[in-house]
Amino acid sequence: MTSWKAREEICEAGRRLWQRGLLAGGDGNISIRIGDDRILCTPSGDCKGFLRPESLVTIDLEGRVIDGGRPSSEIKMHLEVYRSRQDVGAVVHAHPPYATAFSVAGIPLDRCILPEAILTMGAVPIAPYGTPSTDEVPASIRAWVDRCDALLLENHGAVTFGDNLALALNRMENLEHTAAIVHHALQLGQVRVLTPAEAEKLRAVRERLGLSGRALPCESAGMCLRTTPDGQDARAETKVVDAAVQAVLEFLSHKDRR
Repeated sequence: MTSWKAREEICEAGRRLWQRGLLAGGDGNISIRIGDDRILCTPSGDCKGFLRPESLVTIDLEGRVIDGGRPSSEIKMHLEVYRSRQDVGAVVHAHPPYATAFSVAGIPLDRCILPEAILTMGAVPIAPYGTPSTDEVPASIRAWVDRCDALLLENHGAVTFGDNLALALNRMENLEHTAAIVHHALQLGQVRVLTPAEAEKLRAVRERLGLSGRALPCESAGMCLRTTPDGQDARAETKVVDAAVQAVLEFLSHKDRR
């Protein structure tokens, strides 16, 4: 891919994110790997709906500017992904409202509910909160990057990645679509989770299709017992999340009766 084509792709992706309301103002950032040691990224503070190809910034894997102005303040998070995953060619960070609401509520999207989400992303965990623009953010995602292609950032939106920008962008849209559907189902009072057998069949389909990327197995599939990144059992955390979901359902039910 030529540098100019990569610039045009980033600008188009920014417009798509902005038009769909997945970020606002100067929020979010996008990047593409354009060489072994070259990353093209969005500049700091610019609205992603109105990016210009010539305004983008080229940096190396250490974050040093090679061409352009000041890179996005969250570029450290992008660089963490690129340094950890040679297969990743693009990273998207946005603040999709429904998905971000789940991150604020502390509820990971890790249940097997929508077949399309299982095929494209798998379970989506929540990375611990880190102060934006600091080294805390890349540190917070470090343990998860090798295991999945979509992450909720606690109180801070979401990040997705893929071997190209189209795939990373599609995962961000799919993540928000999934979060919206689960939110609406919660309001209706019930969420049907796929059985372990149904989830296993979908994972077999994913393998048969040879879909790129890495997907965490769903908690409900019985293949992932809600472990922390270091492999420790997280059943206590599961109980907290289940209690939170139940509290939401009870609140909505009580509200409807008034």
